[in-house]
Amino acid sequence: MRPTITLCILTLLLVSCNSVKRNQKLLASGNYDQAIALAVKKLAKDRDSRKSADHILLLEEAYKKVVSENTRRISFLAKDQSPGANREIYYTYIRLRDRQDRIRPLLPLYNTELGRNAKFKMTDYGDEIINARDAYAEDLYAEALTLLGYNTVIESRAAYDKLAELQRVNSNYPNLRDQLNEARFKGTDFVKVSLNNRSGQMIPHRLQRELLDFNTYGLDDFWTEYHADAENGIDYNFGIVMNFMDISISPERISEKEYVRRKKIKDGWEYVLDQNGNVKKDSLGNDIKVDVYKNISARVMYTTQTKSVLVGGDVLYKDLERNRLLNRHPLASEFVFENEFAKFRGDERALTEEDLKFIKNDFIPFPPYEQMIFDAGEDIKARLKEILKNNSIR
Repeated sequence: MRPTITLCILTLLLVSCNSVKRNQKLLASGNYDQAIALAVKKLAKDRDSRKSADHILLLEEAYKKVVSENTRRISFLAKDQSPGANREIYYTYIRLRDRQDRIRPLLPLYNTELGRNAKFKMTDYGDEIINARDAYAEDLYAEALTLLGYNTVIESRAAYDKLAELQRVNSNYPNLRDQLNEARFKGTDFVKVSLNNRSGQMIPHRLQRELLDFNTYGLDDFWTEYHADAENGIDYNFGIVMNFMDISISPERISEKEYVRRKKIKDGWEYVLDQNGNVKKDSLGNDIKVDVYKNISARVMYTTQTKSVLVGGDVLYKDLERNRLLNRHPLASEFVFENEFAKFRGDERALTEEDLKFIKNDFIPFPPYEQMIFDAGEDIKARLKEILKNNSIR
């Protein structure tokens, strides 16, 4: 046998021995489901390995012990009837069923050392699961109704969690959808949002609409709804007020600055003449030539267009139920329009790389007032979103 093949076999045996020892420790410490998971993994991979008999024996023993443990626990809970007993009974039956389902695809498992198939008592837990589910569902529904009866936001959210769990357990439970909607409604903080323009300047209607449309802010808050328009039948818990106190627009400014560019460039060549006017020769008899340079220049006029808008105000958080101010955050934004371009006179070859870039630009008409305000509004939305994210309503 080749050394490399021998080494591979020894390595596989060592890994297999280690997994058996690990499983023995799990079994001895009462971690039966972990032991089952490890044995199932090893047997699913290779049930004909030299250590498969050990894994089968461990799986058989772990399964027997955990089923016995679960059965005793269910019997105790059925007598105890303490809060949460039905929940534990239900999920214990689910574990009993799922554990069987993990083992069943491996069957039959033949133990070569014992000379027999492994024994796993398989039970149909269908009726028990349904009965336990129904009992647990009744508990959840009763607990949810009790919580809803307190008629508070926090208890209504807890009721929603109970009903959501009930939906996972039994989605066809009677009246479940109506109770979920009620719990969601009672647990929601409804926030009235408004905008006050005290700047003396006009704010475009489109910008006002976008600032008040909190659905576009991506806040993803399940328990908070923002309404720009009050809806009938809703008592608003909180208010957010955006105050625009100052909107300042600068004049349209144009500044110019001229630069002179000078450069020495190669402008052809000429023969080198001796004192008699004859062309000089090099050592190989070739005519000697030299480069001819000349100075060139250009004047570059840089033009910069600027116009800015400054919006200042604040954001108020209000508790409408208690009619008090919760918090105030400054809200300011500046948007600057700037365009720079260049024109030149003279020899283009004298220009710098930066000059060449700016001569491709040209004059751009200054944006109107409404566009400037709207562009500033985009930054205001981003700042407002940050404020909302960092300051939860409740």
